[in-house]
Amino acid sequence: MSFVRRMTPTDLLSLNLTNLDPLTENYDVGFYLNYLMRWPSLFSVVQDQGAGIVGYIMGKLEEQPAAMRRSEHYTPWHGHITVLTVAPAWRRLGHARRLTESLEHVSDINDAWFVDLYARATNKVAVDMYKGMGYSVFRRVVSYYQDDPSGLSEEGEDAFDMRKPCSRDKDFIHVRENGEDFLVNPEDVY
Repeated sequence: MSFVRRMTPTDLLSLNLTNLDPLTENYDVGFYLNYLMRWPSLFSVVQDQGAGIVGYIMGKLEEQPAAMRRSEHYTPWHGHITVLTVAPAWRRLGHARRLTESLEHVSDINDAWFVDLYARATNKVAVDMYKGMGYSVFRRVVSYYQDDPSGLSEEGEDAFDMRKPCSRDKDFIHVRENGEDFLVNPEDVY
């Protein structure tokens, strides 16, 4: 039996099952605490009664500064998934979907235009999972990740900026088809 609940500061000491995954970005405690203090409703965990924390999502609400509004790369008020991870033995049980839906709901309540995230372009499992939850690729950020686990590139690995519109975006103006073909540099994204 498992359930989704808000993250607490003491939960940061219990993330081993999820953070040992090589595809999960790990941060220092200060980074996690900053998110927890600023966006507590966007930081949730899946707690398994027998195993403890088996997944979590960490997100924020943001927009680019007003000075960027004339830029073709301007990003308006939106929810952002910084981390979504589920321990390997607890995958394919709907936990990622439940966590993502909780963040999408809070973003919608806060009148966000969309929810976005970055996924490694080569991480087909993650990209397909997000597409199955209604996300689409908005643009490809060239060499976004400074490392390339495949060893195929010395310049880093591309990321897909994936988006799902919230109810505010009734005309779908912040999503597009064929986003894989829209290349941008890391400095073009906030």
